[in-house]
Amino acid sequence: MPDPLTQGITDKSESKAGAPGRGRFLIELLLAMVITRLPFINVPFKWLESYFHELSHGLATLLTGGIVSHIQLFPNGAGLCFSQGGWPVVIGFSGYFGAALWGYLIFILATWPRGIRMSFAMLGSAVIVTALLWGRDLLTISILACLAVLFLLPLKLSRNRFLGSGLRVMALMIMLNALASPTVLLGLNGKGDAAMLATQTWIPGWIWVMAWLAISAVMIFLCWRRVDSAAKNSVIKR
Repeated sequence: MPDPLTQGITDKSESKAGAPGRGRFLIELLLAMVITRLPFINVPFKWLESYFHELSHGLATLLTGGIVSHIQLFPNGAGLCFSQGGWPVVIGFSGYFGAALWGYLIFILATWPRGIRMSFAMLGSAVIVTALLWGRDLLTISILACLAVLFLLPLKLSRNRFLGSGLRVMALMIMLNALASPTVLLGLNGKGDAAMLATQTWIPGWIWVMAWLAISAVMIFLCWRRVDSAAKNSVIKR
């Protein structure tokens, strides 16, 4: 029979559904915010957001009937997706939107205790497949290799609890970077996804930037809702 005191502590820190407790979520969010601000240490996680940004451009291109030639990733976190055809509005919008959405989906995967190792393996495999299909230059392939290691190396850890926390922090960093990245476009004249969308739709670029910021904020809020809902359900069951 489990110790009631120990059981209570476990429920508060992480629900049986795999979602962290409210306190742990706030700690993980704070940790993600700190890491994204640390020089050098934050670089791989900038690459992570850039990867999902360009991957989203590529997938949107394919889904709207276009062809992806290759992607390029740069050390400063910038990236490019080279493609032909497709619907420019969907492709242009999908980058920042997709990065935030990927972050949220990864967070949800990180609340699936039994599948946490599979989640890391799938994400690492996705990066490898991307490198094989769309990696052309040595720099991009090297960055993708680092990201694959970032997902696959944690599988060496024996405790799923640490894996879940690590993946949630990664997901939060992707969303935080997706929240911060569009603001750079406000200082670019005629460059970037916002400028392209403004040309295609006659909707000012700053409106697109605000939309991306709102979407990223909503994704982070949905993560909190997931945590809060799991905590309430845990209290009811007890």
